[in-house]
Amino acid sequence: MSEHIVPVRIYILVFLALMVFTAITVFVAYFDLASIWGPLNAIVALSIAVIKATLVVLFFMHVKYSSKLTQVLVMAGVFWLIILLAFTMADYLTRSGWPQPGL
Repeated sequence: MSEHIVPVRIYILVFLALMVFTAITVFVAYFDLASIWGPLNAIVALSIAVIKATLVVLFFMHVKYSSKLTQVLVMAGVFWLIILLAFTMADYLTRSGWPQPGL
C-alpha cells in the first residue's frame, strides 16, 4: 500500500476553511432567518455542518487519497446514515396525533 504525503499547505488551507465556516455559522446564528424564509436557520446550519464534515473526512481522515474500496465504504456509511434518518423522519412525521411534550 503506497502512502500519500499531503503537504502542510493543504492542512493549513483546510483548517482555514473550517474556521471560515465556523465563523459563518456563528454569524448566521445571530439572525432570525425563520421569519424571512421559514426554517432556514436549521437548513443553513446543517448545510455548513455537512461541508465541514466533508472536509474533515476527505483531508484529515485521508479518504481523498485512499483506495477506491475505502471511498466506497465511506459512501456506504453515508448511504446507511441517510436510510436511518429517512426512517426516523418517517416515524416522526406519522406521530402528529400524539401529545407534544412541553405543551
